[in-house]
Amino acid sequence: MGDNGGTGGTGTRGATADSTWVRNPRRARVRRFLRAVPALMIVGGIGYDLATPPAFTAVPLFAAAPLVAAPFFTARTTLVAGLAAVLAVVGPRLHSGVLHEAPAITETVTLITVSGLALLINRVVRRSGERLASARGIAETAQRAVLPTPAERIGGLRVAARYEAAQADAFIGGDLFAVQDTPYGVRLVVGDVRGKGMGAVEAVAVVLGAFREAAEQESSLEGVTQRLERALAREGTRRDGLDAFEGFTTAVLAEVPRGEGVVRMVNRGHPDPLLLYAGGSLEPLEPAEPALPLGMADLGAWPDRAEQVPYPPGATLLFYTDGLSEARDATGAFYDPAVGLAGRDFEGPEELLDALVEDVRRHTGGGATDDLALLAVNRPSAHAAEHRA
Repeated sequence: MGDNGGTGGTGTRGATADSTWVRNPRRARVRRFLRAVPALMIVGGIGYDLATPPAFTAVPLFAAAPLVAAPFFTARTTLVAGLAAVLAVVGPRLHSGVLHEAPAITETVTLITVSGLALLINRVVRRSGERLASARGIAETAQRAVLPTPAERIGGLRVAARYEAAQADAFIGGDLFAVQDTPYGVRLVVGDVRGKGMGAVEAVAVVLGAFREAAEQESSLEGVTQRLERALAREGTRRDGLDAFEGFTTAVLAEVPRGEGVVRMVNRGHPDPLLLYAGGSLEPLEPAEPALPLGMADLGAWPDRAEQVPYPPGATLLFYTDGLSEARDATGAFYDPAVGLAGRDFEGPEELLDALVEDVRRHTGGGATDDLALLAVNRPSAHAAEHRA
């Protein structure tokens, strides 16, 4: 983000409908089975008619075939399923010479009517799908504008970011991240806005806009933090109801100065970042003194103090929101990233986030109750640079 950071992708990697089917083989198998159901119903209905006396009929199976085809196939395929169902009834009755009788006429009219309804359903589903695709495209565009994906390399650091929305077909919520190359080094912010919906998205836009400007202008990380505090205070005056009094954002801001093997951080009530060293060891970066989230300055007068820790070559900083640390399994146990990542070594930040998302998916059984934002920043070692070259 910013002039030097840029956007290195088309959007954060989220849980879209199509990618969900690809990532989940079981769901893909279910989808393939559903696509085969209409043909199986017609074949099964023909076998039932052949194996049973004339008093028994497989019309319910034939009628269900085009209805099942309607939401999964094109209009042409749905029409073919309807015609096949009608022919499966008309053919044997015509061969037996009973097509003119009342039961056969009733069955034929029923199947023609059901096939027509299936075509109507298909059209409604397709038009709804087009509207959904249009809405998804708009959401993706808004996401790229509000929360663009950082470039893979910013200020000599390797960067990877991930946003996983808990709500189906959602692309952005109250979690945020930004990385920017500034005159004072690489600066970043990861945060979580209280609340859901458009109000949270508006607050995200306010925080990120203030960060992008302050990161370029403020000489200290504490100054950047105070600019975000004032921006949220102004935003609070525009809100009504509870959000005007209880709106806040947990956030951690960090700065990696050029030519120095350190990272400076200000943590405002956010989950502690992790520092993963080359070789698999890790260290939670807990603040010496806890601080209130952004937007709650009126409740306390503690000044922001940036804390500095060593950031050696080969190490990776992992920032995350509480969608990770509060992810629960079936028994209600929280996922602990420090435990899940201990002793593991990763080739780069992207591989780290891939493994982390998969760990959370296994821990929760595939379901998430909160949005999840992840940001990994790696300081390349000389050996890694030679290896990539």
